[in-house]
Amino acid sequence: MMALWMFPVMIVAILTGFPAALAMLATAVAFGLGIFEGAFVFQLVQKLEEVALSNVLAAVPLFIFMGAMFEQSGIAMRLFDTLHMWTRRMPGGLGIGAIALCVVFAASSGVIGATESIVGLLAIPAMLKYRYEKGLISGTICAGGSLGTIIPPSVPALVIGPVANASVGDIFVGMLIPGLLLALAYAIYIAVRCWIRPEDGPRLPPSDDEPPLGKKILITCKVLVPPTIIIVAVLGSIMAGLATPTEAAATGAFGALLLTLSYGELTFPVLWAALVRTVRVSAMILMIIVAGSTFAAVFAAAGGLSAINTLLETANIGRWPTLFLILGIAFVCGFILEPLVIILIVVPIATPVVQSMGFDIVWFAVVFLVVLQTAYLTPPMAPSIFYLRGIAPREITLAHMYRGILPFIGVQVVVLGLVLAFPQLVLWLPEVAFGR
Repeated sequence: MMALWMFPVMIVAILTGFPAALAMLATAVAFGLGIFEGAFVFQLVQKLEEVALSNVLAAVPLFIFMGAMFEQSGIAMRLFDTLHMWTRRMPGGLGIGAIALCVVFAASSGVIGATESIVGLLAIPAMLKYRYEKGLISGTICAGGSLGTIIPPSVPALVIGPVANASVGDIFVGMLIPGLLLALAYAIYIAVRCWIRPEDGPRLPPSDDEPPLGKKILITCKVLVPPTIIIVAVLGSIMAGLATPTEAAATGAFGALLLTLSYGELTFPVLWAALVRTVRVSAMILMIIVAGSTFAAVFAAAGGLSAINTLLETANIGRWPTLFLILGIAFVCGFILEPLVIILIVVPIATPVVQSMGFDIVWFAVVFLVVLQTAYLTPPMAPSIFYLRGIAPREITLAHMYRGILPFIGVQVVVLGLVLAFPQLVLWLPEVAFGR
């Protein structure tokens, strides 16, 4: 039972202001030395070596570099302008264009905060200019930015695969339909709301400088097709079994470099800024992974998994209630912890339980990520709102943000219910691609 005390100790450390990674690592070291004494040092070195030599985790900095090049070179700005050109005359067109850009950027970076920050900086000024309702602006940017969790190549998916002993390729492919379904549901909500209440997201007036149809198609091919080819090459090579996630990530990073060069934007300042961002974000993510892996290893070795299994067997609440209990714990943890931290703490404990009850582990991993995405959006903590506060102008208040995010949480819950009720939404594509 001593292992179970690791959780309250870690939570208290985080609430007192320690960074999550340091809180996990300090808790693991304290309990590890207390229980295993000098032998714990070998366990710590082993976990460091596992993370350093992991082929799958080598994809993390490559995907981050790919997104950083899109961001620093101005490709994201070109994408927004192009998408806006097609959606500007629709009800809520700017919001729908922002969601579409979030999908494209999430598929090129895999980092949640990066997607929300970049798209927010591009879309918020335009939406304010045309007097979009501030709650709708807030909800659109927060919900669209959260797609980085469930649109491949998601960094949380790269982490949850090895932790759950599941194929990262299967998870990437399984995420596609739920992720695109979420984006489509967001866009439908925005369009219907702005059709019923035009003042929330008015159609933009005709513009004298709007290009004719032929020129629109030419601009779109020039701006949208090359990044799409890179994204399709990355995901398609995984789906076709031609490349591992790490090899696909290297292809994407090299493609982003070539695309930046073809646009004439590959300067030393752009490359340096992208490299610095890659190193900073990668170091943060890998530090969390080392800390979480060490925490989970100490917890398991100290008998924590046996204690959890004994409690669940004693409770005897059934397979679906047990699954909802696990997802509920992850959802509540999402109020105070980073998604990667939750994955590294909860998933190693939950995976044996879920498998023993007959649930497909790839389906569980995708459902778990959707739950984390929902927690990322949900007040009172709502990490997505804290990202938005850092980039939003003062006229968009915290009240606008909380009010605006609620309808999107409703959309999120509907899609989560569909994924729970129809596992084939996750499992069909992996079966087609890999013959699972």
